[in-house]
Amino acid sequence: MKTKNCLFLILFSLVFQVSFAQQNWKDITTVKDLYQSYPETVKGIFDHLDLDLKGLEKVKAASAKGDWERAANELLAYYKTSQNALGLRKALPKVTANNITGTDTILNDVFTIQNVKGKVPLLENGHRDWYYKGPNNDKEWAWLSNRHTQLSNVMGAYFETGNPKYAEYMDLFLRDFILASMPYPAEKKGESIWRGLEVAARVKVWSRVFYGMLESDYISPATRLLILSSLPDHAHYNRNFHGGNNWLTMEISSLATVVAYFPEYKASTEWMDYAVETMTESMRGQIYPDGVQTELSSHYHNVSMVSFELFKTLCDEAGRELPEYFNQTIEDMYGYIAKAIRPDGHRILNNDGDRGSDRAIILSAAEKYNHPEWAYLASNGSKGEKPMEGPSYLLPWAGQLISRSGYDSMAHWSFFDIGPWGSGHQHNDKLHLSVSAFGKDFLVDAGRYAYTGEVAEKFRPYALSSKGHNLVLIDGKVQKDGPRLVEKPVDSNTVEITEEYDFASSSFGEFIGLEGQANHNRSLFYVRGEFWVVVDKISTDQARSISTLWHWHPDAEVKQFGNSVVGSYAEGSLEVMPVGNTSFDIEMIKGQEKPEIQGWYSPEYNLYEPNIASIYTSDIAEGSTFVWLLIPSAGNGDRLVTRAKIVAETNSGLKLEVNFKGDTWDLTVPFEKSEDLRFEKR
Repeated sequence: MKTKNCLFLILFSLVFQVSFAQQNWKDITTVKDLYQSYPETVKGIFDHLDLDLKGLEKVKAASAKGDWERAANELLAYYKTSQNALGLRKALPKVTANNITGTDTILNDVFTIQNVKGKVPLLENGHRDWYYKGPNNDKEWAWLSNRHTQLSNVMGAYFETGNPKYAEYMDLFLRDFILASMPYPAEKKGESIWRGLEVAARVKVWSRVFYGMLESDYISPATRLLILSSLPDHAHYNRNFHGGNNWLTMEISSLATVVAYFPEYKASTEWMDYAVETMTESMRGQIYPDGVQTELSSHYHNVSMVSFELFKTLCDEAGRELPEYFNQTIEDMYGYIAKAIRPDGHRILNNDGDRGSDRAIILSAAEKYNHPEWAYLASNGSKGEKPMEGPSYLLPWAGQLISRSGYDSMAHWSFFDIGPWGSGHQHNDKLHLSVSAFGKDFLVDAGRYAYTGEVAEKFRPYALSSKGHNLVLIDGKVQKDGPRLVEKPVDSNTVEITEEYDFASSSFGEFIGLEGQANHNRSLFYVRGEFWVVVDKISTDQARSISTLWHWHPDAEVKQFGNSVVGSYAEGSLEVMPVGNTSFDIEMIKGQEKPEIQGWYSPEYNLYEPNIASIYTSDIAEGSTFVWLLIPSAGNGDRLVTRAKIVAETNSGLKLEVNFKGDTWDLTVPFEKSEDLRFEKR
């Protein structure tokens, strides 16, 4: 009976201890607390450390005796005096009661993720629900909330105000997450907590918190130890389960982050060897010789570029030399975004991207890499030196023609896509044209909307398809997927850039569900500082219905004048004028949801609004050519009187006469070869 009672008491004690640890995790703040509640977690830290390293002698001695609490205390003392991550360490601010209103919402567990605000609920055990998908039931919301960018904002508020509540929130937040994320699954996952991008992002945030708050008593010893216990798991995940393309750059740079800032881990040398080899090989595979990342999205180009540059910084920190190719490619990637920048400082909105500003990062890179011509491009000529080439640029591997009238803030700018489909985050939009002028966007890409959740269910097919772009639909059919990658640049015979004009031409002939055969060839002729000519040649084996789509920025005031459509701002206007005798049925669609989505625009993830799509439709019995004049006019005055006529059409091109602002241009716009181009101003 006595034995049974003893067994009962032992079992009761064990259950009570487990229950206590689970229910009172918020009270686990000291080394002793953590060891009593999670002894294997504490001991596991030392399995990952190279205790023979200089400075860890006391840690090793305590570990050898099995005095894990003392070993843990000695380890924390070591990090305070180590020479690791000196650039991340910060002096503590003076204590105040000041607040930052925007950050205070985070303290209430209200997170704004990709423009969507949601309050993370608490579970019965007091932990936050780290699987919460936000108010739109969006997996992306859960993923991004698990990257812990919230902590960066809160830490910034702490150092700005000195208010302890921000530091205390960080402490509890980290302890909450790390305990809730245990055990580490050690396998590739796709759920909210253990996915590669989130793992990679957390390492970078945690490193800044660990060293930035190293002198603060508000980050408890238990939380610091939990970070040290979890970082090897994060490194293992990024080492063994990383993806490719921009994912790889983020995940492998995370692996290097652990090595650079926590070199005490036994596997550091192997991790860095793998990281250098893998990152260099990936760079060769995902960056074209013209410096453009192969996904051909300006947004993900920047993601990869920043990760490559971070990796170089981490290698410098760890004393690892990278091949010169690596360093030069980073410069080439910055060179691309400098060449592509809009006059207002924003980047191309193409494929899965956002219309963000690149001005600040280009100006910083111009100084860092000694490229004053980048500063000139990014500052509208107020800084740096005027480029020897330009103002227009061809990226021959990416297949992108960037046309400009000049470098000033009111300059004309256009982006013409004649490249491959892309290696990821693609839209079916070859031959799309975006146009800006006078500091304003006129003809736009539809954007990306969202990847998952309610917004994506509604708008994602539109974002991906040709119907959200300035393209031609044949019998209402959209483009199929194109080639993901190319092994050579665009044919130099199809592009020409001179002081007076830019020209480029390309074709696409694969359409989803189209009966028979048809091909769309588009030629773009930009007369510098004056106007654009777009020539769409349709080859077909049968009668077709051809619809040409022009999507306008939502802020433009769009009106129809006969067959022309004009978008206007106070600063200027753009007229889309069809040339020739073609009869069109013209629709002006805005914010349509039925019978299909049309007339919508998304400048950033999860942001969207109605815009006007001008759709010109014409029936053809055989192959036909459509000509469009895009006429920019400065100021808020009357439309410029413009006359244009098709003089002749041959197998190789089309002759056009344009009367504009008192001048006459005689142009031969080739369908393919630039050698057939003719330009004369009378």
